[in-house]
Amino acid sequence: MAISSHIPSGTVTADLYFFQPPTDGVTPFQYVDAPPEGQPQRNFGFDTHAVPIHDARGQESSFNLDNDAVGIIQDVPPSAEKDFTDDDSIKANYYPELEELLLQHVPGSTKVVFFDHTIRRAHPDAHRAPVTRVHVDQTATSAAIRVRKHLPADEAERLLAGRYRIVNVWRPLNKNPVESFPLAFARSSTLRDEDVIPIEHRYNNGYTGQTAGIRFNEGQQWWYLSGMTGNERLLLECFDSEALKDGSTVKGGRVAHTAFEDPRTRADAEGRESIEVRALVFGP
Repeated sequence: MAISSHIPSGTVTADLYFFQPPTDGVTPFQYVDAPPEGQPQRNFGFDTHAVPIHDARGQESSFNLDNDAVGIIQDVPPSAEKDFTDDDSIKANYYPELEELLLQHVPGSTKVVFFDHTIRRAHPDAHRAPVTRVHVDQTATSAAIRVRKHLPADEAERLLAGRYRIVNVWRPLNKNPVESFPLAFARSSTLRDEDVIPIEHRYNNGYTGQTAGIRFNEGQQWWYLSGMTGNERLLLECFDSEALKDGSTVKGGRVAHTAFEDPRTRADAEGRESIEVRALVFGP
């Protein structure tokens, strides 16, 4: 795909913000809502590193979920959902398209259950802006919680005995190729287990999930897809139960990712708009 000349492309070195653990050694946590009185929003910090980020454009087919926890899908037909402003419309029009896409592109998958979506817009009035912190959305603990939360008890236990995954489907909503705040992702096979740190994700309704912060390591290999368009999708695999099995050859299951500020971006570049839909994927 030809990219406009003003769209940054090729390898770039940019600042990424990595997890820095609490100084007192306690469990890392973050409140999703306003924290209880006397509690901080989060008890950990961030560590900035200038990182080379390689361009996957032209190498899209070299990525796969089992090895990289990333899949790149191109030439997706236009969606029946046009505006991406109404949650019910998104669920009615866009979710069925993603179910078909996941069943086609996640090997062995037989069942898909969507559990939420997030729209991000890079402007001051946006409800949610691009996240510029290196993270993984789910851990093994939170993945099992999600299965039990969103499926009937008997079915959940049956499905937990087989292979289950959490896959985010990410796409830009801009009419033009993405220029600002592109999404960077690390090949999962280059992440060390000890650099993936569970963080309690606390809600005021009493629910506690887990995300993961990522500590910097020079062995990590970072990528982005320059000039992404609305007919492309990124599959970001946040968890894969197969990767936990002894002797498994699966290296995926925990894709670290973050939006980043490309220093080559024009000052008047269009703000990035995107939607990520999160799904439980079962089978085989």
